[in-house]
Amino acid sequence: MTDPDLNSLANDFDRDGYVALRPLFDAEKMAEISAELDRYIAEVMPTMPVEEVYFENREDRSTLKQMQKLSVYDDYFRDLMETSVIRDIASAVMGEPAVPQNLQYFNKPAGIGQPTPPHQDGYYFHLSPCKAVTGWLALEKVDEENGCIHYVRGSHKAGGFRPHGRSNVLGFSQGLTDFGTAEDKANTVAFPGDAGTFLMHDAHIVHWAGPNRSPTRSRRALGFVYFGESARIDEASKAAYKAKLEAELRAEGKI
Repeated sequence: MTDPDLNSLANDFDRDGYVALRPLFDAEKMAEISAELDRYIAEVMPTMPVEEVYFENREDRSTLKQMQKLSVYDDYFRDLMETSVIRDIASAVMGEPAVPQNLQYFNKPAGIGQPTPPHQDGYYFHLSPCKAVTGWLALEKVDEENGCIHYVRGSHKAGGFRPHGRSNVLGFSQGLTDFGTAEDKANTVAFPGDAGTFLMHDAHIVHWAGPNRSPTRSRRALGFVYFGESARIDEASKAAYKAKLEAELRAEGKI
């Protein structure tokens, strides 16, 4: 495992809105995490609420796309979320204690994985102040072909959130409606990498990922959401958003 310089990471994060470690975890640790994830999918996923498990095609279980709250349902992933160096990085870059919120699984199945629309995570979080980060751990090689992440460097400094609208992408229900400005294009940075590559970004930064165009390779990753100790959730706003979204997804037969 890489022993990160937390002060240096905090400086990079303030400047760019993200940090990257290539890799954070070595091959042995990544093999362990992948094996535990396979166990989780086989044993725990079938017991999860349908609202927390997404498929590209619900009739085809091999098209698993996303799972929510792994740390709620499993001790291994709870420890990875709460006691690993990932939480230390989150605290360092936010400048305050990181409070674990959600450990997610993301996949783009070979050939059919959909693009992740340009968005800002904080738009979904309903926080005041919006002090939050998301970590992203590649479980296998990721590149432009199978859908690596892109950031608009420095876009976290604008403050607030740009206009979002329904994206029709399951798991990423809202996307920017004004994306693609000259500034967006000029400051875009792509992040391909091998298994063990770790990214962490500010809740305000604009980011997205392309579709999986590979006919043979998936694009599996874990996402770690932490809120800063000072952040407070607007519960009424969050509940209304969640209820509306779930009703729409049920009506469309997506959950």
